[in-house]
Amino acid sequence: MNVTSTGIIDNTIQDKFGGRGTQFNENGIPTCSLPIKIENAPKETVSFALVLEDKDAYPVTGGFVWVHWLAANITRRELKENESQKAQDFVQGNNSWTSIQGNQQSKALSCFYGGMTPPDRAHIYELHVFALDKLLELNNGFFLNELYSKMEGHILAQFTLKGSYDKV
Repeated sequence: MNVTSTGIIDNTIQDKFGGRGTQFNENGIPTCSLPIKIENAPKETVSFALVLEDKDAYPVTGGFVWVHWLAANITRRELKENESQKAQDFVQGNNSWTSIQGNQQSKALSCFYGGMTPPDRAHIYELHVFALDKLLELNNGFFLNELYSKMEGHILAQFTLKGSYDKV
């Protein structure tokens, strides 16, 4: 399986998908989600799930990885730019903006893509895409641990796409 994004050029996430972009929610969180294209998934694939995370946030947060986007039950092979805000055909989980360090943004606003705003230096962001043999029993607002629990035993393939985004 292979995953690409026109929003990542030469291993760099383009400005519009983070703090240097132009689309923000009412709390100033970037909302223009990355476009992705999935190719060569196993023929048995029923759905896809994704996790966009920032492991470089660990020292800044005092001990946890920052989750920017969770989505599941994606049945298409391509997501267009900013579909996190518009699409109705897949479910999305809580990102880390709902945490204390994210100023406890409401769950309603945190169940979408919450873009990159590294506070200290360039961070490497990892987009993990999973091909699954079923649709998952998840509702909007699910948490990362719930996603991994529901995916257990159902992952046919996975791919990680990385990109850097510099301090705003």
